[in-house]
Amino acid sequence: MAGPAPSRFLGLVLLGWGAVGAYEAAQWASPRVEGWLEDRVETALAAGGFGWARVAGDGLTVRLEGAAPDAVAHVRAVATATGAATFGRIEDAITVPTPADAAPPSFRIEVLRNEQGTSVIGLAPRATDREELVAELGRAAGPGRLTDLVELVEQPAPEGWNETVAFAVQAAARMPRAKVSVTPGQVRIDAVTDGQAEKAQLEQALADTVPEGVALVTNITAPRPVIAPFALELVRTPQGTRLTRCAADSEAARDRILAAAAQAGADTAACDLGLGAPSPEWDQAALAGIGALDALPAGRLEISGTRVTLTAPHDVPQADFDAARDRLTRELPRAFTLAAMLDPAPEEADDQPLRFEASMTNGGVRLQGAIPDDSMGAALESLASARFGTVESALALRGDTPPGWTARVMAALEAMDGLQEGAVAVTPDLIRIGGTTGSPTAAQAIAERLGTRLGNGVPYELALIYDPRLDPAVDLPSGEDCVDALNATMQQSAIGFEPNRDVIAGDAAPVIEALAATMQRCAGFRIEIGGHTDSQGADSINRELSAARARAVLAAMTEGGIDTANLAAVGYGETRPVAPNDTEAGREANRRIEFRLISPHPVNERPATPTLTRGVTGGPAPAGMAPALPASDAAPEDAAEARPTPDEVAASEGISIRPETITRDGARLTTPVPPPLVQGPMLAPEPEPEPDGIRRPRARPED
Repeated sequence: MAGPAPSRFLGLVLLGWGAVGAYEAAQWASPRVEGWLEDRVETALAAGGFGWARVAGDGLTVRLEGAAPDAVAHVRAVATATGAATFGRIEDAITVPTPADAAPPSFRIEVLRNEQGTSVIGLAPRATDREELVAELGRAAGPGRLTDLVELVEQPAPEGWNETVAFAVQAAARMPRAKVSVTPGQVRIDAVTDGQAEKAQLEQALADTVPEGVALVTNITAPRPVIAPFALELVRTPQGTRLTRCAADSEAARDRILAAAAQAGADTAACDLGLGAPSPEWDQAALAGIGALDALPAGRLEISGTRVTLTAPHDVPQADFDAARDRLTRELPRAFTLAAMLDPAPEEADDQPLRFEASMTNGGVRLQGAIPDDSMGAALESLASARFGTVESALALRGDTPPGWTARVMAALEAMDGLQEGAVAVTPDLIRIGGTTGSPTAAQAIAERLGTRLGNGVPYELALIYDPRLDPAVDLPSGEDCVDALNATMQQSAIGFEPNRDVIAGDAAPVIEALAATMQRCAGFRIEIGGHTDSQGADSINRELSAARARAVLAAMTEGGIDTANLAAVGYGETRPVAPNDTEAGREANRRIEFRLISPHPVNERPATPTLTRGVTGGPAPAGMAPALPASDAAPEDAAEARPTPDEVAASEGISIRPETITRDGARLTTPVPPPLVQGPMLAPEPEPEPDGIRRPRARPED
C-alpha cells in the first residue's frame, strides 16, 4: 500500500523545477519585450516628426509625455504611437499649453423681422440674458412666430454686451420690417418704414435711447413714393373696361379698389401704393366712382385729388346717366367734388371748322380732330403713346386738310412734350400751345422746336404759366419737405402738455419760433396737425384729448404769428401708435403731435395766369417767361387778324425787327414788333429778380 508515494513526490519535484524555469524565462524576456516596444514607438514618433514626445515603458504599457505645440500635433502623435504599439497599451500624458493671447470668439446676434415672422440667430456668451431676449422678441412677433437659433458658449461677455443686446432687441421689437445686427460695441439697423414721418420719429427715438459707448449705424428707408396727383382712371368702351391709372394709400385700400374694378369687368391691373392721398376716405371715393361707372354701358371715371369726373358717350340714355350720377353724388365722401356730363352729339364733319386738338389727361393724352388718312392717325397715336403714355383717340378723317397739315399736327404734339396740363390746338391759320412749365425759357424752346419742324412763317400763340416749384434751379420746398421739417422740429423739441389736459406745459416759444421759420415757405400747403395719445384711458376720452391738444398747438402757432389758414387740427387718440404701449418709453413715444401733408399741391389764393406769346416761326426769339393776365384781356383776335402783322409792315418798310415788350389793356404780349411801330407808352427796362428769383410784373403805366 506504500507504493504510490515516491511517484507523487517525484511529480511535485518536477512541477517545482518547471515553475522556477518559467519564472527565470519571464525575468529574462520581460525587459527585452519592453525595450523592443519602446524602441518601436520612439522610432515611429521620430519618423513622424514628433521629436518633442518622450516615451516611457512599463511592461506592455507605453506612456507618452511631453508638450505638444498644438492640439492637432497632440492628436497625430497619439495616433502614430497607437499604430506602432501593436499589442501594447498607450497611456497619454501629453500636455497642450493654452496660448496666452488666444482670441475670444466673434460674438454676433442678428434679428430678422418681416411679415413671415421673426428669427434671431448668432453666437453669444453664456452671460447673455437669453430669456429676456426671447420674451421681448416673442411679444413683438406674436405667438408661434419667433425662431430662436442663438448658441451660447462658455466665454466671458465683452464689456457692455448685455446693455448693447437689450437696446438692439428693444429697437427690433418696434420695427416690423428690419434687420438688426449686434456685435460688441456696435448695433447696425437696416429697416423699412411706411413714410418719412415714421422714419424721422424712429431715427430720433433710436438716437435718444442708444446706450453710451455703443456705436449706432442706421439705414432706414421709406420706399413708398409720394404720388402726385393721387389719381384713378377707369374707362369702359364696347371693347371692354380698362383701369388705366390707380393709386392707393394702403394695401387694404388697393385690394378693395382692384376687386371693385375686376367686378366691373376690368382686366388685371396694377395699383400704385404711395403717399399723398388727399383724404383718408380716398378708397371710398374710388369704390363709389367705380360702382357708378359699372351701371353705365360706356363712359369714363377720372379722380384726381378730390375732383371726380364722370362722363359718358352721347348715346348713353339720359335716364341711366342721371341715375348713375345721383348715386355717385350720394356715396361720395364730403371732401370730394363731382362733375358729371354726357358728351355732346357730334356734328356733321362738313359743318365743323378744320381743327386738331390734344390735351393731357391723367397718365396720358386725348387726341381729337381732323386727320387726312388712317396712316397719319396711326403715326400720330404712336407718337403720342411714346411721349405721353395712354392715348384716348377721337380722330376723324377729313378730305379737306391743307398741304402741311400732318407736319403741323406732329410739330404741335411734340412741342407739348415737357409741359404739365398741356394742350394744343391746330387750325390752318394758327398753332396754339398752352400749359404749365418749370422752365423760364420754355417759350423760346417751343418756338425753336416749331421752327425746326415747320420752317419759317408759321404763326403760333403760346399761353404758358411759369411755376417756380417745377423749376429745379429754384430751391422751393415740396409739401413733403415741409412736413418732414415740421416733424423734425417736434422730434428735437416736442411740445409737452400737462397730464390729462390740453394745456401746453412749459415755454413753447422756442418750438413755435422754429415752426414759424419752416412755415414761412410752407404756408401754402394744406397740412394736418394730428394729436395722438397712448392707450391708457377710454378710447373716446383719448380721441377728444388728442383733438384738443392738436387745437392747442394750432392756436399757439397762430398766436406766434404763423399763417395757419391752411392748417387743420385732428385728433386720432390711441389709434395710430408708433411704439408698444406696454412700456413707459413706448407710451411716451405715442403721446405726440404729428404733422401730415393733406395735399402735395399748394393752395393758391388766385389762379395762375399765363404769359401770352405770339409770333411766327423763323422770327425773333420770344422773351423770357413772366406772369401775365389771361389772354382774354388782350386785343380781340379778329381785329388783330384784320390788320397787317408787324412783321408784314416792317418788311414792307425794310426795317430790321427785334422783339420788344408792350402792355395793352393790362395784358402782357411778347411779339416781334419794330420799335417805330409801337403805339402807346413803353415800359422801363425789365426789373431785376427779387430775392426769391422771380421777376414780377410791374404795374401798368397810367394812361
